[in-house]
Amino acid sequence: MEGSVSNVEVCNFAYTGQFEKLKQCILSDKTLACKTDQDRRTALHWACSAGHTNIVEFLLDMGVEVNLQDDASWTPLHIAASAGREDIVRSLISKGAQLNSVNQNGCTPLHYAASKDRYEVGPVICYRWGAEWWVTPIALLLLENGADPNATDKLDSTPLHRASAKGNYRLIQLLLKQSASTNIQDSQGNTPLHLACDEERVEAAKLLVEHGASIYIENKEEKTPLQIAKGSLGNILRQIVEG
Repeated sequence: MEGSVSNVEVCNFAYTGQFEKLKQCILSDKTLACKTDQDRRTALHWACSAGHTNIVEFLLDMGVEVNLQDDASWTPLHIAASAGREDIVRSLISKGAQLNSVNQNGCTPLHYAASKDRYEVGPVICYRWGAEWWVTPIALLLLENGADPNATDKLDSTPLHRASAKGNYRLIQLLLKQSASTNIQDSQGNTPLHLACDEERVEAAKLLVEHGASIYIENKEEKTPLQIAKGSLGNILRQIVEG
């Protein structure tokens, strides 16, 4: 099929949003709902990628496997979280999607939410904490349903590393509220604070230090966050530590 993403017809229907054609195919042969293509992806993977909520919900109601991994070990939840599909993330979680499943890079869905949830879309009521938070909803959904804020990928990077490098202030706040550790070192010895300082994320760096991030931990280049900090940031962080 020219211009297709898959060698399985129903997967192409799922990606392009052709709900009636997909529904007709699957109702005539229910095995097609779980048929995998050349990437070991099902129609559910492709519908999550393209954001077709109606198709996702139809497939879930048909009882398709919600945690099936493709050839790179991505689950539908990985794809939906990475693509920013909030309603689909909610639907997948309601059907038992594994929050801490890892792909071939060792990343959980929360790793992708931490790197890609750049914009505030609130307000979102967080009933667990009894307060109104302006937060990115996918990360909130994942964390409130049991995602591990300290999960490390194959580079020993946590979601907090990713959020700190991007300067996602509200997301950093959310991770810290869920007991994310500020001083975990990645494979290069960098803490989230190292990354925030290196990217000149001033507000993120201040927030991390206020929550216990050390300015003295050395990475593998024997550099501390204080040494990496540019301009006046080093003095600001030192003042926070010294009170």
